[in-house]
Amino acid sequence: MRYLVVLLITIAIVFIIFSYKQKNLDAPDNAILIIKPYWHNGTWVFDDKRVNLYQEPFVAGIPEIINHIIKDIPNARNGFKLLFSANPFPGYQTKLTWLRKENGGNWYYSNDLKMEGWLCPALFKYYKKTPKEIYAKAETINE
Repeated sequence: MRYLVVLLITIAIVFIIFSYKQKNLDAPDNAILIIKPYWHNGTWVFDDKRVNLYQEPFVAGIPEIINHIIKDIPNARNGFKLLFSANPFPGYQTKLTWLRKENGGNWYYSNDLKMEGWLCPALFKYYKKTPKEIYAKAETINE
């Protein structure tokens, strides 16, 4: 009986560990994904409950890139839609080209803005492998 209890507890622990696996979207390269960044504590952040991200900050050059693409969106600091894809889509505003890997994340360059920024490892919650290009567009939230 004692061994049966130990076995059941072991099975329950293994089940719990595997059920809390990190969530990823693993989007196809042609998918257009949407997040809704907002301004918090001096930088742009976003929440995405689909992949367990909350107040995930943009850092190292990305906030400055965002500032350029939201310049025509009133009250963007309260939130806006950011569409992004590994492939071009109609109306994209900027193209980020992969430069190099660093600290688990990746540096990208916007040729039209002449700016670079670092995307942290949270990128891998959306893509299995590092996209060589990311196309992005900012829109108002119409809810």
